Amino acid sequence: APQARPPVCKLMDYGKFKYESAQKARESRRNQQLTVIKEQKLRPKIDSHDYETKKRNVVRFLEHGHKVKVTIMFRGREQSRPELGYRLLQRLAEDVVDLGVVESNPKQDGRNMIMVLAPHKHIKPRPRGPLPADDAGTEDTGTAQD
Repeated sequence: APQARPPVCKLMDYGKFKYESAQKARESRRNQQLTVIKEQKLRPKIDSHDYETKKRNVVRFLEHGHKVKVTIMFRGREQSRPELGYRLLQRLAEDVVDLGVVESNPKQDGRNMIMVLAPHKHIKPRPRGPLPADDAGTEDTGTAQD
């Protein structure tokens, strides 16, 4: 209490103070959530099968709870037709609307057009790694004959 008369102070062990402040800092770091931004690059004249593959990657990223930065790269005369890239990004946003929301709308940045998708808040991130194996059909009936 710096305004009190006479001033009040507290005697304490400095080592204990440093330890407790380090514990508080470690606890606050543990509760932070690290945001990961994945990037998926496309071209304006993408084939339908290639588009489905790229869309599947975006879906996987959103299911894992990551943000996705979708970049459309324009080359040469494609730069004079930015509406192709805009339409492609709108189509992708509509295809993944159940998993994510558009965080930043498509905008031209030099030769690239960029859009950021974020996962919905209510979707729990799926654990990483392979899916659990399905044991259907591998049941041992005990009727093996030797």
